Amino acid sequence: MSLLVVHVDIAVAADQVEAFHAATAANASASRLEPGILRFDVLTDRADPTHVVLVEVYRDDAAAAAHKETGHYATWRDAVAPMMARPRTSVKYANVSPGDDAFAMP
Repeated sequence: MSLLVVHVDIAVAADQVEAFHAATAANASASRLEPGILRFDVLTDRADPTHVVLVEVYRDDAAAAAHKETGHYATWRDAVAPMMARPRTSVKYANVSPGDDAFAMP
């Protein structure tokens, strides 16, 4: 197994923070039900409430691709696009520690 960890960096327009969080909470809740997603965290910068980071942990690249095909992702993507102060960016990471086996299904 090779886990994929994705950090999505988002700058939300100041007048859209509440609506952005509502849309993102719905997407995150549905995403956590996907079998290929191990974590889906929504973080807000303590010093800047318009700065949001999503931390997504997928079992593999196929799980990440499957996530992008879900209806809840498409709904979120389309709803939040006009709420962003700039296009979102993401960085993909390989898991190092704890080892991937720590996330094995029982």
